[in-house]
Amino acid sequence: MALVIRWGRGRQNFHPLSRALLLKLTVIIISVLLFCEYIIYYIVIFRCRWPEVKTLAHGDRQEPVLKAMFLADTHLLGEIRGHWLDKLRREWQMERAFQTALWLLQPEVVFILGDIFDEGKWSTTQAWADDVQRFQKMFRHDSHVQLKVIIGNHDIGFHYQMSKYRIKRFEKVFGSERLFSWKGVNFVMVNSVAMEGDGCSVCSEAEAELREISRKLNCSREQVQGSSQCEGEQQLPFSAPVLLQHYPLYRASDANCSGDDAAPPEEKNVPFKEKYDVLSREASQKLLWWLQPRLVLSGHTHSACQVLHPGGTPEVSIPSFSWRNRNNPSFIMGSLTSRDFALSKCYLPLEDRVLTMYSAAGGFLAILILLHFERLPSSFLFGWKLCRTHTRR
Repeated sequence: MALVIRWGRGRQNFHPLSRALLLKLTVIIISVLLFCEYIIYYIVIFRCRWPEVKTLAHGDRQEPVLKAMFLADTHLLGEIRGHWLDKLRREWQMERAFQTALWLLQPEVVFILGDIFDEGKWSTTQAWADDVQRFQKMFRHDSHVQLKVIIGNHDIGFHYQMSKYRIKRFEKVFGSERLFSWKGVNFVMVNSVAMEGDGCSVCSEAEAELREISRKLNCSREQVQGSSQCEGEQQLPFSAPVLLQHYPLYRASDANCSGDDAAPPEEKNVPFKEKYDVLSREASQKLLWWLQPRLVLSGHTHSACQVLHPGGTPEVSIPSFSWRNRNNPSFIMGSLTSRDFALSKCYLPLEDRVLTMYSAAGGFLAILILLHFERLPSSFLFGWKLCRTHTRR
């Protein structure tokens, strides 16, 4: 009999979750998820604006302006190093950011400057197919938006890992185009992994392609038009090109780079290794001499930097687009004409801010549950009840 009495008293002290509390918890959880996984991307990216660029009038028409997005180092995880939770979290972040940017900003062309995948350099045929399928889902786009992808070292391996098989596998999916022109703007897309300069077959073919592109660009310039080497040549727009590649051109380090998304202070003064962190001096000079670009855009370092090369050519290194590589990812928005350009940076939501929101929401839910079971200190409960009484009045 005594046992029955004690059990009955124990049941009287147990407070199951009421329907009202369950409803509150459900509403809070759904609201936090919607905000942190959808709405925050619209709030943050909505603040980004296309930069203004000077345009010239051609008769009664204004010079066309091309709106281009540039991002880098997405590093989709593979089957070897990619934990499923890491894949889910970071790839969802990139998918939501990209799809939101397409919807809000309406770019005409998007360039991804290499290291699309994290394990392309050693992935099997099946793993490669799976990674490509995930990429195509994440970076899906309407037919009126063009997506151009540049080779990075994680896609085909560093020079000593690079092979024609991996390059062909990449080009089968993303194309082998090296020269792209639209609205009077020329873009040259370089396989910078092949700029080793050691005479390997892949390197020799890449340099031969670039010399041919250089010839075509020279034919588009006024001073050589009409020469014998350009007869019968389809003329490119008369415009200095924009050079796009994964590796940055040679610079000693990131010591002179600044901004919220530059390399951290402990890394800025670390010397860069040629042909690994940046292109060699020789390769950089070749590209500047052959192509005479008006702008260079690169990735690879995962941090932002702006450099002015000899001759006044500016280079912008674009930070990684993924939370896996930095807390504050971003991309570049470019307004380009045949003669001018303007760039602006668009930041994505901060990862630590999103995690803070989840932590705060979790703490609030815990307090609600503890209040329901009256498990909080008596002074806190007294204040809570007093507050509720005052609110009801």
